[in-house]
Amino acid sequence: MMQFCRHIWSDEKGQDIAEYAVMLAVILVLVIGTVRLIGGNANNVFSGVASSMSQ
Repeated sequence: MMQFCRHIWSDEKGQDIAEYAVMLAVILVLVIGTVRLIGGNANNVFSGVASSMSQ
């Protein structure tokens, strides 16, 4: 039983999946933050252009 536990503990196959999951989470946070930041600024620019065109 002890040898089986050591084998499972030293098995490194699962680390690749965990690393990809962490990378994906970081990328998603960056993309969502960027889209929210640009989306708010773009809305202000389009509103300003629309109001200047209606005058």
